[in-house]
Formats: sequence, structure tokens, C-alpha cells
Amino acid sequence: MALEIERRFLVRGELWRPHAVGENLIRQGYLASGRDDLTLRVRLARPPEGPMAAFLTLKLPAAGGGLMGPEHGEPIPAAGQALTRQEYEYPIPADDAEALLERCDHRLGKIRFGLDLPGGDWVLDVFEGANAPLVVAEVELERADQPVAVPPWCALEITGRRELSNAALAHRPLAMWPEADRQALLVQAHGGPD
Repeated sequence: MALEIERRFLVRGELWRPHAVGENLIRQGYLASGRDDLTLRVRLARPPEGPMAAFLTLKLPAAGGGLMGPEHGEPIPAAGQALTRQEYEYPIPADDAEALLERCDHRLGKIRFGLDLPGGDWVLDVFEGANAPLVVAEVELERADQPVAVPPWCALEITGRRELSNAALAHRPLAMWPEADRQALLVQAHGGPD
């Protein structure tokens, strides 16, 4: 079974930039997402140079533990607890991904940067369009209890916050949030309204 074990953080400021290594322009859409936390995603990743990569990804609750969240009567992971899900990802032809993206009602775009930080596989997403100015760092871990040195520019841990998952942001982008909720999040992320 393929497991995704990750923690996610809202990012404040630009101090992450010296750690950026490579970038990809990502377009992704959701072919299916359900109440049982199952998502079927198609993604196109375009680096500044080199070939475009395309993937079809299925995510669902981890066997035995499931995705934590209030709908399931389980707590959202506390700060410092990783979220574990099953994840199956398969490369597909870019033309197929383009065709599938056209069929997706819920899409988003972002620029993804790799980060040269220790303690896991770190990436940082700068969201575009209706989800701007959101910036989120993620670290994929080998095990759920793995210690992580969280950089000071990670303003707030958002692991397990369903409304900030990529699937949720594709369905209900930040621009569609009630203004008070949007501003509260931006204050947490950036220290002030945008």
C-alpha cells in the first residue's frame, strides 16, 4: 500500500526563497471527490525547461486509521501530528491529462517549488487565481511520528484542515470564502489583510 504521510503549513513572507530548488507550474483538476475522503485528481506539471509531466492520482483514507476529521468523529490532527492517507499515483500522457482537465469542473493552479530543507521531502505551493495569495509548505515524511524542524516562516500548521486541502480549494477557492473568514486566514498567514 502506498502511504502519503504529510504535514502542511501556511507560509508568511519570502524567507523561504533561498531554500527553493526548481519549480513547476501545476494545473490540476478533480475528477471525483467524495464524502469518504476519496479524491481522483489529474495533474499537469510544467517545469521552466524540460518535458511536461502528467499524473493521475487516487487518494483515500489510510486503512485502519482513516483521514482524521470531525465528520468522522475523530479529531483533526494536532500541531505536530502528520496526516496519513493512501495515495496511488500513475504517470499518464500529457495529452490525456489535458483532455481530462477539460472535463474537470473543479481546478486550481499553483507554482510548486522544491525546498532544500532537512527532515523530509519539502515543497512549497504559491497558489494562483482565485486562491491567491495563499502560500502553503508541505513536508512528506517516512513515518507519522517523525520529528520535523519547522522553519520560522511557517506561520501556522494546517495539517488536517479540510477547507485548505487542494481538493477543497478547487471546489471552494479562497476568493469564494466569506470576507471575514478570508481576512482571518490572511492575517494568520501574512500578518495582515491582503
